[in-house]
Amino acid sequence: MGPYLLGLRLSGRRVLVVGGGRVAQRRVPALLEAGAEVTVVSPSVTPALDDLIAAGRVTWHARPYEVGDCDGAWLVQACTDDRSANTAIAAEAEAKRVWCVRADDKEASAAWTPATGRVDEINVAVTAGGDPRRAAGIRDAVVEALRDGTVDARRNRTKPVGVALVGGGPGDPGLITVRGRQLLAQADVVVADRLAPRALLDELAPDVELIDAAKVPYGRSLSQETINELLVDRARQGKFVVRLKGGDPFVFGRGGEELIACARSGIPVLVVPGITSAVAVPGAAGVPVTHRGVSQEFHVISVHVAPDDPKSTVDWPALARSQGTLVLMMAVERLAKVAEALIRDGRPPETPAMVVQDGTLPTQRAVTASLSTVADRVSAAGIRPPAIVIVGDVVRVGQEVEMVRAERLP
Repeated sequence: MGPYLLGLRLSGRRVLVVGGGRVAQRRVPALLEAGAEVTVVSPSVTPALDDLIAAGRVTWHARPYEVGDCDGAWLVQACTDDRSANTAIAAEAEAKRVWCVRADDKEASAAWTPATGRVDEINVAVTAGGDPRRAAGIRDAVVEALRDGTVDARRNRTKPVGVALVGGGPGDPGLITVRGRQLLAQADVVVADRLAPRALLDELAPDVELIDAAKVPYGRSLSQETINELLVDRARQGKFVVRLKGGDPFVFGRGGEELIACARSGIPVLVVPGITSAVAVPGAAGVPVTHRGVSQEFHVISVHVAPDDPKSTVDWPALARSQGTLVLMMAVERLAKVAEALIRDGRPPETPAMVVQDGTLPTQRAVTASLSTVADRVSAAGIRPPAIVIVGDVVRVGQEVEMVRAERLP
């Protein structure tokens, strides 16, 4: 017959562990994490257990097991390498109606220790018929699915409240953070940007309200004020709202404005950072934004207005004089004016540049040129937003990597 699974709340309760070897070393930390008062009985212990003993977290009796050691225990772990000793320990525990786990014999054991894992407040325990290796494999699969949100674990009794500003990463749905995916699986409402990883939206439960907050350049868009109002309104209705953005919420994502709007309305906000495309997209194209001996700094610039526009607050002459890498966002349609300004203010015309469209996605493609020719090359190639522009000698590092790879091909 299968076991009756039960979650033991061991806080403040005495647990006896007999044996000080590797099995005890694995089980004691979990018992301590559950709040148990652990006593170890063993002539010797492993260095890891010795550290816990020295820290005062475990009581150690440096001797073999003796009759009477089970007194006052709520749970006993028989972990010695002596079968007869484990049998005696289990017999005393049975006589005193104390649950005992035998590490050496699952059939003779009154209880089994499951393979356990934890994701937030969810505890996973797997017994798998007493097969520890199989149980651990199943545990790992379930924990991974809970962490990445592929298993629907939406709260019913104690669901999250307020708004979560979640950075979805540069485009590839696999690059969202574990925390971001967990919260997305808990959402009642998702307000999604155009550059948020769209594939993740297909995984939402049917009852989740999906609001498209796309801002299409020179096209349809939802105003920032309307987005702020939606976040506050849905949160006030008691719904958990996830604001899903591309990249990071605070890197040209207007997350700060949404945070302020929620704070003014008394709405709790959780910020989940995301992988910004300013670093991820060059990396996906094989270009490091910094490289020893080449670039000790990099600058991330929003080019939503051209350098000669009165609304621009960017110090383009300083960037032109800089030796660092320039990562330009929203720059494709103003690339000619950007290149002209940089060259005029001191960047050499032959400075290498790369433009990467759809970074991290299967449709990713890149164009490499000099600063003086990059605008024409991009136009000829039909590169369109979203795209990242990289200016600097680090582009040559990426080209060098590609050359080395090509030479090693058979």
